[in-house]
Amino acid sequence: MGLLRSPLDRDIRRLAVPALGALVAEPVFLLTDTALVGYLGSAQLGGLSVASAVLQTAVGLLIFLAYSTTPVVARWLGVGNRARAVAAGVDGVWLAVALGVALVAIGIPATPWLIGLFNPDSSVVGYATEYLSISIIGLPAMLITFAASGLLRGLQDTRTPLIVAVAGFVSNAILNVLFIYGLGWGVAGSAIGTVVASWGMAAAYLVMLVALARREGASLRPHASGMLLAGHAGAWLLLRTASLRAAMLATIAVATTFGVPELATMQIALTIFATLAFVLDALAIAGQAMIGKELGAGDIARARAVTRRLVELGVGSGLVLGIVVLAASPWAGLAFSSEPEVRAALTALLPVLALGIPVAGFVFVLDGVLIGAGDARYLALTGLINLAVYIPLLWRVDVASLTGIPAIVALWFAFGLGYVGARAVTLGIRARGDRWLIPGETR
Repeated sequence: MGLLRSPLDRDIRRLAVPALGALVAEPVFLLTDTALVGYLGSAQLGGLSVASAVLQTAVGLLIFLAYSTTPVVARWLGVGNRARAVAAGVDGVWLAVALGVALVAIGIPATPWLIGLFNPDSSVVGYATEYLSISIIGLPAMLITFAASGLLRGLQDTRTPLIVAVAGFVSNAILNVLFIYGLGWGVAGSAIGTVVASWGMAAAYLVMLVALARREGASLRPHASGMLLAGHAGAWLLLRTASLRAAMLATIAVATTFGVPELATMQIALTIFATLAFVLDALAIAGQAMIGKELGAGDIARARAVTRRLVELGVGSGLVLGIVVLAASPWAGLAFSSEPEVRAALTALLPVLALGIPVAGFVFVLDGVLIGAGDARYLALTGLINLAVYIPLLWRVDVASLTGIPAIVALWFAFGLGYVGARAVTLGIRARGDRWLIPGETR
């Protein structure tokens, strides 16, 4: 199989390119809110920041609704039973509805307590509480969107989620301008605009879901067994995601001990890393859909071939992105900060970041492959192992009495090569074996 060209590339590209567009569209929601609210004042923007931290944590942990639905649907598609594939997706959507209702019931009365966890300035509290209490109403819509997009990805359709995401972004931007400035609703207008756009996306998915179920002869009623199956896989994926979030939060916690310029540099580096991850995650989503389908069809050889090709593309993409970051490192600081300390630290840090991007490409792709195979338990347990490996590395950096550029470079070595490297080892060991290659309609 050639590195530059493979017969599998067309199928991978068909899934990965639209997935990349949808991935990029999702964070633009928050970016739009930030830009528009920023003109209201620093207190309003601070309130948005605190409320968004709560929302993004909840949404990040519950992304498993997409990741657990995709492989189940894809397996039934591989078996050749589209009705069961759609029914499995319907169960995932019902699980999203149940979780969304629970979040609203718990989240609205808990809003003041959640805001208080951040101990914000008194000028920020009111805006944060207002934004979060309204935005929570949109959480069920976001979860429905996750599950429904997982269904479509399992059916090998990533174009429709892209169309819905772009339509949602445009609607969100227009509504925010109208509600914030046109009607003068301020921070509340931003939250209302996002909620309306989120429910519009969910409604579009629900209409498509009903039409799809009727066309394929699938039941629209919830099935306890299907919801339990999705919940079981989702629980392991929730644990996996929680370990990733813990590693990120621990990294930021150590960075805060170094000083304000160092913390700012780490935040910029993490933002750049997250942006590059969109490209690599698009390949991972393609892996989720393709591997589930091939295992459902019982084609182990093709599942292996898809995995090899995705790894080649992931590492190759990582190399290209790493070269770009390395080339831009002397000037990147000019785009992100006006402070000389931050610019100098970023110039020193980015070559280290670039060094680890090919490893990240390997990691993200294999993570998607194993999610597609339904190997969520392994991902969850090794996520804890990876975290156990990383914490001593963090501790060593924290107690080394480093300051300035050496401190921040050492911290990124620990994260970008230590933690990501640990994930590469555990994922690589699994992928080399056969225990994850379980064919058939269910794992």
